[in-house]
This record gives sequence, structure tokens and C-alpha cells, in this order.
Amino acid sequence: MAEAIHVEGLSKIFNGTVRAVDDISFFVTQGEAFGFLGPNGAGKTTTVSLLTAQLAPTAGRAVVDGIDVFRDPAEIKRRIGLVFQESTADSDLTGRENLELAAALFGVPRGEVRQRVDSLLERMQIGDAADRLARTYSGGMRRRLELGVGIIHSPRVLFLDEPTLGLDPQGRAGFWRYVQELRKEHGMTVFVTTHYLDEVDLICDRLAIIDHGKIVATGTSSELKDRLGGDVVTIRTERSDPAMEEALRAVPGVLSVSSQDGAYRIKAPRGEQLIPALVTACGQAGVALTSVSLKRPSLDEVFLEFTGHEYREDGMTPTDRAVRVSQVSQAFGRTRR
Repeated sequence: MAEAIHVEGLSKIFNGTVRAVDDISFFVTQGEAFGFLGPNGAGKTTTVSLLTAQLAPTAGRAVVDGIDVFRDPAEIKRRIGLVFQESTADSDLTGRENLELAAALFGVPRGEVRQRVDSLLERMQIGDAADRLARTYSGGMRRRLELGVGIIHSPRVLFLDEPTLGLDPQGRAGFWRYVQELRKEHGMTVFVTTHYLDEVDLICDRLAIIDHGKIVATGTSSELKDRLGGDVVTIRTERSDPAMEEALRAVPGVLSVSSQDGAYRIKAPRGEQLIPALVTACGQAGVALTSVSLKRPSLDEVFLEFTGHEYREDGMTPTDRAVRVSQVSQAFGRTRR
């Protein structure tokens, strides 16, 4: 399948000492939702800034939608969609005016602007508030407006940097519903960083974990969970039987069996597929079951396994400050020119 994003040997060093991104390589296929996980200072924000041509790399290359990011940054900015974690809607403009301004900046043909704006206002469920100032919008409405701004030019690749940070569960669910609809209808590729691991399980086809500037794991959520050693199936029986452990251990695919307090804990890579065989083994051993339960490893446990620490955000790090200083310096330089 064709690649929407190709990254090879990408590095970014700030001030000669802060290695924010350290020789990373990965790819994202067209139409895929790809999660990029890491705590503050791990390098995820720097990576997004590099892939969206906000920062220049120290080394390596990146291709997005067939365009070399660092050879043609202006074209990249015209092609991609981007929703920041910070609110970017102009509070002094109405929802409609925000969308019209974005359409002008992205060069949407004048004859198409009204139809696109009206369509997005309805799709994002802010049509009734279209002519109100954005400052009067709720947090969820502003996020939906900013998503509309990010896709007004119909980008094939959409970058979402912590887009639901601060929203309540209902607002988060609504935001992702719109993103999923866009993917389904337009085959849009989505590259997302998020603080909420449940969103990764719900939205992303694959994910990468970055820590201290290096990618430490890549794969589907299920693949990474399987690498922890598998699911745990717990079987409770009416009575203990010494033959039960051997009967369960003999089932193909079982990694280990332990018993405690009348319950048998079976570890297996694909627990849900193994349950029928385990139940059959109990029946053949002549032991009646009282309950069967399945527990899968969580992404929190995956993150802990691959990084050695829990997934949490602890405020701005030296890397975050270096990224912000670099972005401000570039903007100031463009203004002076």
C-alpha cells in the first residue's frame, strides 16, 4: 500500500546539546490513523513540528503526501491539515469568518468557498452559531471549529497534536466521531498525538512509542500488548482438582497456568480465541465451571514496559522550551524579511 508519510533517519538537536529527536524512522500508509505516543520531552511535539515544516531538521529526511518536507516546506503547508493542542480560532471572528479566512489562506477557489464553509458548519454542528463570535463558543465547539479550519482545503494528510486536551469525555467522543467520518468518506490519513491512551485504542490502526527522542516500539495496539506476554484468562471451578492445571497447560497456545484461591490463571497470546478450548479441557477433566473472564494488557502497561515509566504529562520540559524558542525565532525572522 502507498505511503502517506515516510521518515528516515530524522534527527533534531537544539543548542548543540538537546537531542529532541534521535535518528527515527517509520512510515504511515495512506488512509491510516497513526498514533504517536510519548510523555513531554520525549520528542513527539518536535516530530510533528518537523513533519509539518515548522522546524528544520538536523539530519534525515521526511516525505509527506509525496513531497519532500524540507525541500519544499511551502508546498507541504499548503497540502496538510493541522490542528494544534492550543486553541487557534480567532476569538474576534465568527465561526463562519474563521472558516472563510482559512479558505483564503489555503487558496480554496472562490467559487467553492461558500459551499465548503456551509457544509463544514453543518457537519461540525455549529451551524446555529455560525455568526456568533468564536469567543462565545464552548470548548467542544471551538475544537470542532478548529477541525473545520484544518480541513477546509481538503487535505489528504491531517496532523492532530493533542486535539482533545481539556475536553470532557462527551466532547472528546464527538470530536473523534467527526474524524472517523472524514477518514471513511475521504480516505484521509491521520497522524495524531494524544494524552489519552483510550483514544489510541479506539482510533488508531497502528502506533509508535517515542521516548528520549528514540522510537522504542511500533505496531498495532494488539501486537504491542501481545509482546507483553499475552492475555490472562481466569477460570473458576466448583472444586479444585490437581489434574486441572495439567489439562489446561496441555491446551495448544497456553504459555503458563497458575492456581490460587480456587481460580486458574492462564496466560496466552490470544486469550479470546483460546477460551473454547480451555472450557472443553475443563469438561474433559470432569470439572464444572462457575465463571470465565478475560483480561487484556492495557496501553498503560505497554507504555510502562517499553519506556520504564508511566504515561503522564509533567509540564514543559527543556525540549519543549527549545521547540518554542526555535518556532518563535523562525516566525520573527520571517516577519523581519
